[in-house]
Amino acid sequence: MILQRLEALPVGSFHYKLLLLTGLGWLFDSMDTGLIAFVLPVLAKEWALTPAQVGWIGSIGLIGMALGAVLAGTLADRIGRKQVFSLTVLLYSLSTGMCALSWSYESLLFFRFLVGFGLGGELPVAATLMSEYAPAHLRGRFIVLLESFWGVGWLVAACISYLLIPAFGWQIAFVIGTLPALYVFLIRLHMPESIRYLLAKNRIEDAKDVILQLEAKLGVKSEAFPDKIDLSDMQRQEQAAQPRFTALWAKPFRTRTAMLWLAWFGIVFSYYGIFMWLPSIVYAQGFAVVKTFEYVLIMTLAQLPGYYAAAWLVDVIGRKYTLSLFLLMSGVCAFFFGNAATANTLLAWGSAMSFFNLGAWGVIYTYTPEQYPTTIRALGSGWAAGFGRIGGMLAPMLVGVMLGSALGMNTIFLMFASVFVIISAVVILLGKESKQKTLEELEAVMES
Repeated sequence: MILQRLEALPVGSFHYKLLLLTGLGWLFDSMDTGLIAFVLPVLAKEWALTPAQVGWIGSIGLIGMALGAVLAGTLADRIGRKQVFSLTVLLYSLSTGMCALSWSYESLLFFRFLVGFGLGGELPVAATLMSEYAPAHLRGRFIVLLESFWGVGWLVAACISYLLIPAFGWQIAFVIGTLPALYVFLIRLHMPESIRYLLAKNRIEDAKDVILQLEAKLGVKSEAFPDKIDLSDMQRQEQAAQPRFTALWAKPFRTRTAMLWLAWFGIVFSYYGIFMWLPSIVYAQGFAVVKTFEYVLIMTLAQLPGYYAAAWLVDVIGRKYTLSLFLLMSGVCAFFFGNAATANTLLAWGSAMSFFNLGAWGVIYTYTPEQYPTTIRALGSGWAAGFGRIGGMLAPMLVGVMLGSALGMNTIFLMFASVFVIISAVVILLGKESKQKTLEELEAVMES
């Protein structure tokens, strides 16, 4: 009855406020990731770092993200989405500020690890929370729009880097990165706990209070609840289940888990390998650092229409086919970007690559939580993202080694193009469609 009333809520101010609150977390995460990408060329020159050392600065954050995603996902299924979301935002904000105080290469690596831990923990938890509140017929669109804040964050990072780093040095970028710590107070005031989480923990009265508050905010006439609510079979199964890692590889979920882990590994490997090095790669082509920021800013702008196109397609042709299509086109664009001979072709293929790659990110964040029931939803999302971060750890280091060898840019991007094509095929072959279904309908299918 509570879930029926949740699904029956009209889309209104609450849903858009939740999208904004979780989206701001996404924006700040992206801003921090973008800042380190833009700082690297400047820092490498100032500290006389080798390509391998620069690669480690990118990779250490991904190690933290992998651990953060796994631990935060597990914790969110135990103590709640809202609390873990707040803690992870606070951790990465304060750690980003500490990066500005780094006195050596080793100290920067330590602080970047802590930043990554907070970042990795926040993303899957935010996606899980949004997916558990968005109505079934618009859930895909809401999650992709949530992910679109990532593109806005990169734009903010590019502007900070373009306008402030040349004048004030790289430290200013990290000082600005501490601002999200203030955002935690907004989270605590305006973000409710997930109703589905509360029901899974048998906190019926808390779930009732939340739904009554939402109905009042959205102008829905509230009906009295019966003194005793009989939980459905699905809810009883959820309460009996424990959020354990082994549940992800049980019979109903093992194919989904394998598909998601491979897809996440490939998309994270390619994204961080490309975009963490993008300013440096463009700089290596002969552009001055200011010109590099201009070029990467234009490529980043192309991310936003990619998100919006994906947001429309996920509810039209479905998650599976949209994700596979955008991954395939990312591979095509990566190949031609690596073989670009002029500044104009570099810019054109880089923009197209941003369009499809970030659109794919929006879809995979939509798709992942839908593959698991409530009690292991954050756990499953966290482990998929965490396994993907292994690819993110390897890629920046690998690119650094390849740049330091005789291998050219075309070989590097041939590797990324191949990865995109492979994971596109994995999604087509192993993926299950989940559009236009409530989370409870999806769970019923899993059990059948």
